[in-house]
Amino acid sequence: MRILVLATGEYGRRHVDNLCQHAPAGWAIEVWHTPQVLPPILDYPEDYLPASLPPADLILSLAELPAVAELIPELTCLSGAQAVIAPIDNQAWLPFGLARQLQGWLEQRGIVCVTPMPFCSLTETHINALRLRSSYDHSLIRKFAQYFGQPAFRIETDETGKHIAQVEVVRDACCGCARFVAGQLSGVPLSGAVEQAGLLHHHYPCQASMGVDPLYGDTLMHVSGNIMKDAVKEALGGRLAVRYIRPAGYVEEEG
Repeated sequence: MRILVLATGEYGRRHVDNLCQHAPAGWAIEVWHTPQVLPPILDYPEDYLPASLPPADLILSLAELPAVAELIPELTCLSGAQAVIAPIDNQAWLPFGLARQLQGWLEQRGIVCVTPMPFCSLTETHINALRLRSSYDHSLIRKFAQYFGQPAFRIETDETGKHIAQVEVVRDACCGCARFVAGQLSGVPLSGAVEQAGLLHHHYPCQASMGVDPLYGDTLMHVSGNIMKDAVKEALGGRLAVRYIRPAGYVEEEG
């Protein structure tokens, strides 16, 4: 698969570094560094396009400027891309409304675009968390999401069954956070593994927005942290002890 990444700054750099290091053999990753400054509305988008681009199957937009979204339809023409992933890790970089417009523009050209919010909510069938979840169907995006998106792990415990012995990353977050978390969980008691995963996610640190997102009513960083914790919880499955809380003064009835 040939991937063209649109990157502006540190956010994009971290994702590109992780992609280049851990992408499957045979994937080709090229980067177009977007302009650092763009006007809010592009009257003539062609003035900001590169003269040429390498051929691509999929565009991954990690831009930190909303106006880059207006360039993406023409960038698909220049590269030949048939699908677009444009994550929303910060609505200052890609507002939700503009993301919907982008999907509409690309749909008119027969190109599928998904806008996972946050990026680590992307799976092979759907994007987003909680009530915002929606499905998609495109082979190129699905292929990408096999390896990068919503974290997934396999976890082995030690002989006592009470501590984590080894963690295998089944699917990494594109930024590399899942791989970082997995590398720090060995030896952690099962009883504290989920919370420890949340702390490690924060220490990486997650690059999702710390401002309250109006659609979730929560920060995207917190939503992302919960996705990471849920991934560890799912990997542990029935090995996690169920905790029961006994209210103060409770007396169990006899008989």
